[in-house]
Amino acid sequence: MKKVILITGAASGIGKSSAKRLIKEGHVVYGAARRVDKMNDLVEAGGHAIKMDVSDQESIQNGLDQIIREQGKIDVLFNNAGYAIYGAVEDTSYEDAKRQFEVSLFGLAEITKAVLPYMRKQGSGKIINTSSMGGKMYTPMGAWYHATKHALEGWSDCLRLELKQFGIDVVIIEPGAIQTEFGDVMLNPLLERSGDTAYGKMAKAVAKATSDANAEGGASSPEVIANLVSKAVAAKKPKTRYVVGKYAKPMMWIRKYMGDRVFDKILMSQVK
Repeated sequence: MKKVILITGAASGIGKSSAKRLIKEGHVVYGAARRVDKMNDLVEAGGHAIKMDVSDQESIQNGLDQIIREQGKIDVLFNNAGYAIYGAVEDTSYEDAKRQFEVSLFGLAEITKAVLPYMRKQGSGKIINTSSMGGKMYTPMGAWYHATKHALEGWSDCLRLELKQFGIDVVIIEPGAIQTEFGDVMLNPLLERSGDTAYGKMAKAVAKATSDANAEGGASSPEVIANLVSKAVAAKKPKTRYVVGKYAKPMMWIRKYMGDRVFDKILMSQVK
């Protein structure tokens, strides 16, 4: 069945790939991002582009008003917008840490809250949240990023229980290493924060390990997430969690079953 779908962070990477896939399948797709010009290809493919900043309530409401005015409903919200702040805790400013939470958790929560009245009224809907394997594990220099993803995991679980009575599903996507702008956006600020501090050696090692992991063949295509999102949208009873992408399943398994100290040793062996 054709569904009305809103995807945040649709200007690139996972969001754009998912939007293209869902448009091709015949759904009515609205891509949302701050950079509307980066979504021209979605419009050309038959989708819609909305300028939206998920940390701005007025921007969120204006976007939703447009969708309801044009379509009368929203069937799926794919909360995909986000980015990563990396740097030693001691070197990261409160302003930067706060911004990480505003985009990756509080902004996500605001757009979800704004969508829910429409979904409750129609008695159906899906909320799909992009978490990460980082929501179940951790890496050095990533304290604030991992904090938001760990929080999103618990937040989504609670939301799932609250919304079940209204016929609304909550799905968590836990990607591994994916070929997106994620690494590029992360690396330079990481080195600016911690590259010349007491944590400089570790920061440079993390930057190199991340760069190597995102090199050709070191990360999965965003298409693997797009395929998974397509399945979740189509499923009558979607899974509560989907794990996909390079490193995700083995790293999460090691973290869960091998204990903190073994996991710590594995991580630190990669950043020497």
